Amino acid sequence: MTAPAEDLVRRAARKLVRGERLDLGTLAVEAGISRATLFRRVGNREDLLGDALWLMSERTLAKAVRRWETTEGPVVRDAEGRLRCLTVMGWYRADVAASTGLRVLLDNEPTTAIRVLTDPHGRVQPRVIAAYRELLARDVADGGFTPVVDLDSLSFALVRLGESFLYSDVVAAGRPNLEAAAKLLGVLVEGTPAAVR
Repeated sequence: MTAPAEDLVRRAARKLVRGERLDLGTLAVEAGISRATLFRRVGNREDLLGDALWLMSERTLAKAVRRWETTEGPVVRDAEGRLRCLTVMGWYRADVAASTGLRVLLDNEPTTAIRVLTDPHGRVQPRVIAAYRELLARDVADGGFTPVVDLDSLSFALVRLGESFLYSDVVAAGRPNLEAAAKLLGVLVEGTPAAVR
């Protein structure tokens, strides 16, 4: 068995979704390769964890985009005036917050999970920022809104503030408040609180 890096990342993501601890030795055995080969293909545990968490995030974000396209079509705002990018981001955060596998990881390995999820040079946060920037750019191009700051700064702020609320139980001993996050992010994007749905 050759077990390319993409397959190893998918295997790792499946384990995380199921709430299983990511053990490189076990994963190597299941893939039919040595630990050294696994390391050469995907890096250390945190590298693989980051790639697996990004894969999960990417799929979750794509699901939110498909949901908008299915319910609203190609429009930038829904019938109530809610902006596509903010709604998609809100659905994404809600799905992330509801992820049992991610919750298990945060409960069992809070320091590692937060480090991997929020590292500005890691494998998750920069990709989420880029994905948010793409959502924002699409809405700007389609005439949805005019940002008051550049899209790089805006997407960075949206992700960092969203993380603060999404992982508040781990980083600040508070409860995640996605409604408050949506309102604050709406102010950042449009100058007014976003309606939550």
